[in-house]
Amino acid sequence: MGTPMADVTRIQEIFYQLRVEEVMTRDVIAVTPETPMREFQRILRERRISGVPVVQEGRLVGVISLADLIEALEAGQMDQTVGERMTPNPEVLHPGEMVIEAIKKLEKTNYGRFPVVRRRTGELVGILTRGDVIRGTLKQLDIDYRQREAELPRARYFFEDVVSEDTSITLRYTVQPKDFAHGGRASSQIRRSLQRLGLQPQILRRVAVAAYEAEMNLVVHATHGGRIEARIRPELLRIDVIDDGPGIEDIEQALLPGFSTAPEWIREMGFGAGMGLTNIQNCADEMHLQSSVGVGTHLQILFRLSQ
Repeated sequence: MGTPMADVTRIQEIFYQLRVEEVMTRDVIAVTPETPMREFQRILRERRISGVPVVQEGRLVGVISLADLIEALEAGQMDQTVGERMTPNPEVLHPGEMVIEAIKKLEKTNYGRFPVVRRRTGELVGILTRGDVIRGTLKQLDIDYRQREAELPRARYFFEDVVSEDTSITLRYTVQPKDFAHGGRASSQIRRSLQRLGLQPQILRRVAVAAYEAEMNLVVHATHGGRIEARIRPELLRIDVIDDGPGIEDIEQALLPGFSTAPEWIREMGFGAGMGLTNIQNCADEMHLQSSVGVGTHLQILFRLSQ
């Protein structure tokens, strides 16, 4: 089913590998609700920035921007405090989120930055801008280059050294429901294992995207989570993604780009956009989907390793 994506670039793959905490700016300039607007104006001018988070006792309570300052100036209300002009309960990112989810939020909202807070406590721990994403990606590309140079003399394809009538390796992972803090962990481990087995980079990139999307489908939709099994043979990689409910009512509709049954609160977090199966289908050599309402879903993703 489907035709594999012509190419997944290394940069695209990095977006599915890095977490927000690995690229965010940790030294955050912030103000409090009691900060006078004139002081906020001075901070923007001296720091050459266009907005800051608003914190109280370490917890994020709002954001305030250059646009808020301009409105205060035009209204002659510069005697107000930041708390009177800020936007409360802003959209945020969490440290453990994958960078790909942050990019989706940046594109969806067209914001220039997002505060990064701890999910349970609301503590502000960083800020992520488009520039942070670019810098983090370039840094990872540099690490890749150095690592590849170091490993090149000893890199070998694992299966070439094994003589057997039926050689295969099976990797198994359990994925918990609604566990967004650890979403992407299983797919990252699959990618690392395949990298060590010597799989070609262009295949690894497609696998990384497909495995991540499949894992996040379990996190978002599966009632009790599910499991991912990756079976590697010399000629074929097969990934099975299995759960026990709730099942898919209309598979043809589920395969339409943008269709999603995720609740609004999950969409507000940046997940459940309805592109997961489409991305998997575009990356895989074959994709097979079976599902029964009330029983569960079995997604099989195939990659040919020898052409």
